[in-house]
Amino acid sequence: MSLPLLTAVTPRYEADLTTRLGSSRAVHVVRRCADLAELLGAAAAGIGQVAVVSAELRGLDREAIRQLQAAHLLVLGVHRPDDEAGERMLRRWAVPVVVPVDADQTVLDAALAELLDTGAGEEPAGATTGPGQAPAGPAPRHTQEDHGDPAGGEDPPRGVPPLLADEPGRVVAVWGPVGSPGRSTVAVNLAAELAEPEHPVLLADLDTYGASVAQLLAVLDEAPGVAAAARAADQGTLDRAGLNRMTPEVTAGLRVLTGMPRPDRWTELREHAVQDVLAVCAATVPLTVVDTGFCLEADEELSFDTTAPRRNGATLAALDVADHVVVVGSSDPVSLQRLVRGLDQLAEVSAAPTTVVVNRLRAGAVGKDPARRVREALERFAGLTDLVLVADDQDGVDASVLAGRTLREARPTSPARAGLRELAARVGGRDLAPLSQSRLARRRARV
Repeated sequence: MSLPLLTAVTPRYEADLTTRLGSSRAVHVVRRCADLAELLGAAAAGIGQVAVVSAELRGLDREAIRQLQAAHLLVLGVHRPDDEAGERMLRRWAVPVVVPVDADQTVLDAALAELLDTGAGEEPAGATTGPGQAPAGPAPRHTQEDHGDPAGGEDPPRGVPPLLADEPGRVVAVWGPVGSPGRSTVAVNLAAELAEPEHPVLLADLDTYGASVAQLLAVLDEAPGVAAAARAADQGTLDRAGLNRMTPEVTAGLRVLTGMPRPDRWTELREHAVQDVLAVCAATVPLTVVDTGFCLEADEELSFDTTAPRRNGATLAALDVADHVVVVGSSDPVSLQRLVRGLDQLAEVSAAPTTVVVNRLRAGAVGKDPARRVREALERFAGLTDLVLVADDQDGVDASVLAGRTLREARPTSPARAGLRELAARVGGRDLAPLSQSRLARRRARV
């Protein structure tokens, strides 16, 4: 019995291809869609079981392919004759069978047979597992197969050592509940403390409410790098060389993927694209530090619409793929209460190991001996016995922001650096180089 087929092919090849598809015994054409929107609508309505798409179809990207597959459609990709780039792009988008658009009847029939055989051996999306069957787990994270060759066949970026396929880099997400001042400052300085020419670090700003990493490091953000990376990931063209072009080097070994300069552009950061971007980051550098937003609400009403973006999707995607989560809170009573509640909320969306940091530690907020008081409060109400304390140094932080530099560069003797270096040693899993002070810094220290 032949299966109903939908087509969405550029007009130049549509008539001839549809005629050959109509001659096949495996399928019968039920709708010739004029554009991607009509194809997705027909797929959502359950009209077809097979879809034929061309690489040149306007708006076609990895998310569209995923939507078709989520609607239980088998997808056959076609590309212009001798269009190797179009063929590679379709394969990167996980289209299982790809043929030239001018393939003769024999080749086309063989491709359809291969596609049907492939679909017969797959479990439909969302199907339940039977007795004795193991449920399908989440897709593996940080795998190079998701993007073909992350290097894109080119040399790795200058200053970045090549990584083996079985040794992807680590992703560290820096998160904190609402009322956690200094989360971005911690993320920036954590990355700066760990960055060395032989240990490169990439800092990505995924805060969809108030991205600030570019401002903290005096990087121009008219063209946000994270938006360009997400678009390239959607198109299946993001690789190590491309990521290197989108991430300016601000200090030796530290590259920055700048965030959205305007909060209303959050719709450009869809969850699947963020995960793809972070996978390429992990295939490019040994460590990626991600500054995330504060909100973890899942937007349940929107989750029923697979095409609707979610405001907190970028943060949730980063926490989902993170190998380690740094949780930032402040030392005042209100922030400590939010930190305790935030830890419970975080446990619902991420199973990654966590390190808790209490920022801006000062006696004025909690009384004498603030370190002891904060430790006792968190042990009593959150069961925390191991945390990192960062001393308050508002003057030092202000000076570094004014200069567009990190504390390591602008104020190497800042009291806050002791806690930040302790955090970096824990997250990085290695001992840091001894502190080196400039002549001016030593002179200030003696004064």
